[in-house]
Amino acid sequence: MPENPERDDEPQAAAQRRAAVPAADPQVVVVVSATSEWRALDRLVPAAPRRRSPFGDWFVMPELVAGLVTAVVHGGWGKIAAAASAQYAIDRFAPQLLVNLGTCGGFAGEAARGEVLLAGETLVYDIVEQMTDPDEAIAERATTIDLSWLDGADGNRPAAYPTPVRRVRLVSADSDIVPAQVGRLREKYGAVAADWESGAIAWTAGRNGVPCLILRAVSDLVDPAGGELYDDYAEFERRSLEVMSALLAVLPAWLAAWARRPAGWAPRLPRRP
Repeated sequence: MPENPERDDEPQAAAQRRAAVPAADPQVVVVVSATSEWRALDRLVPAAPRRRSPFGDWFVMPELVAGLVTAVVHGGWGKIAAAASAQYAIDRFAPQLLVNLGTCGGFAGEAARGEVLLAGETLVYDIVEQMTDPDEAIAERATTIDLSWLDGADGNRPAAYPTPVRRVRLVSADSDIVPAQVGRLREKYGAVAADWESGAIAWTAGRNGVPCLILRAVSDLVDPAGGELYDDYAEFERRSLEVMSALLAVLPAWLAAWARRPAGWAPRLPRRP
């Protein structure tokens, strides 16, 4: 569970990092959700001065990333915090691009540990509608992410993305993957992995007409028999560090591709109900 962000016993070194940050408005905002993922950033980017938001710390990367001023915001775990912090980031910074980096659980036999997944679609699967059509309710919160800025001049998907990824539909719920649901999620939604926040972040970005990039790396595998890390949170934190290190390493390539997007490109707005 998240630590109390308002601890009175905050170490002096952490307090010193809350000094002034660069004044330039961020062009890109990266939202990081889970507590373990943010703790990893505290180890990977320790020198960046921190500031506060209603959801936790945020900072500006000490150096430009692919020539872009990039802020990193702790959004918090789960759909409520994810949607609220994504809206906060959009309102506070008005970014050109909203990015989400983090972990996800892969379905054994469908995804490999360490594999990086690019969300082309998201879907929230824990909506329980008993008065009208439940499939329509789930479709209402599904999002197709406009990634056409990555396409070639012919308008077709690129033969290769900036770094190796697999483009997939990511499914989200306020729940770790329940082993008994793996088969249904795979068969009904074509899912290969799941997380807690991607669906909320993508939906919020889409409603605001803000381009969105979600990269999630598989930290652990789940099958109908169980989850490999469900009894080992310390190992999950270690793998979160691996994931965040790998995703920070590839971020410059993706932002360089964003900087090369076609002149005048604008995202296709989602159909509103």
